[in-house]
Amino acid sequence: MKVTVCGAAGGIGQPLSLLLKLSPYVTQLALYDVVNAPGVGADLSHIDTDATISSHLPADNGLQHALEDADIVVIPAGVPRKPGMTRDDLFAINAGIVRDLAQAVASFAPKAHVLVISNPVNSTVPIFAEVLKKNGVFDARRLFGVTTLDLVRANTFISQLSEGKLDASKMDIPVIGGHSGETIVPLFSVGAPSDFYNSLSEEQRDALVHRVQYGGDEVVQAKKGAGSATLSMAYSGFKIAEKLMKAIAGETVDSKLGSSFVYLDDQIPGVSDAKALISNDNVHFISLPVTLGANGIESVDASILEKMSDHEKQLFAKALNTLEGSIAKGVDFIKGA
Repeated sequence: MKVTVCGAAGGIGQPLSLLLKLSPYVTQLALYDVVNAPGVGADLSHIDTDATISSHLPADNGLQHALEDADIVVIPAGVPRKPGMTRDDLFAINAGIVRDLAQAVASFAPKAHVLVISNPVNSTVPIFAEVLKKNGVFDARRLFGVTTLDLVRANTFISQLSEGKLDASKMDIPVIGGHSGETIVPLFSVGAPSDFYNSLSEEQRDALVHRVQYGGDEVVQAKKGAGSATLSMAYSGFKIAEKLMKAIAGETVDSKLGSSFVYLDDQIPGVSDAKALISNDNVHFISLPVTLGANGIESVDASILEKMSDHEKQLFAKALNTLEGSIAKGVDFIKGA
């Protein structure tokens, strides 16, 4: 299958493209960026896997050629966070980039599955959806906001807290809500072994949740302004891309995706139940566990919303209030364009 990476020369795009080049599911890998894509492509083309590489710049209709016939489009394009920046601070720059890429997808790859990594995901995914709607090609089953890094961090951080008692690679902590600060709600009471979770103090639980919600700040500070999470984000983006590729290829094993920031379309099984439990008509995008199939999202797991602890329900209510504004910001950006 053909996979296109928009923003392939960036800090996330390069390691993500490397992982995709190594995947046996990828037969064509198209790299697009405003600069340096040919250099990244030449480098990757020397790797001894069967995926063919094409590199594209804006000149000569490069974006069109990169997108045409793509099965999956992964979008890490945009500017990274810097010290002191929130994801909302990125909005003014990244919103325009995402809007233009969404228009290109609508024009040249309307049937592609799209994985949006560009931050702030809580607003950029609604932007993408609105552009696709304007062009009459929106399919909620094929648009994903990549929130996988929150799950990866939740698994890692509780493993570290356990001091070796829990294997991070075997953990499966659900994370719902959104992909920014307090909108991120890790459900440790649901996914962690009850004996270990119950042994934690209230202070330890609060610190664990806070670390997942603001884990990106650790990386921004450690890089001293030189960037944000790139390697862990590339890994997380690849995890969802790989599961989607398997589903498109017809494999039914392990089709459950930890979670993704998705549009709540009533045509998707489970969405009506989720809406009833959320009880906020203004939150029409949310991160929930989904099951994948050849056409994208086959169902949404609303049952997770009934399994939260009382404290997690409070966190979720707070997340919904913030999400409402972030979603509206993305929608209004397009409606006002």
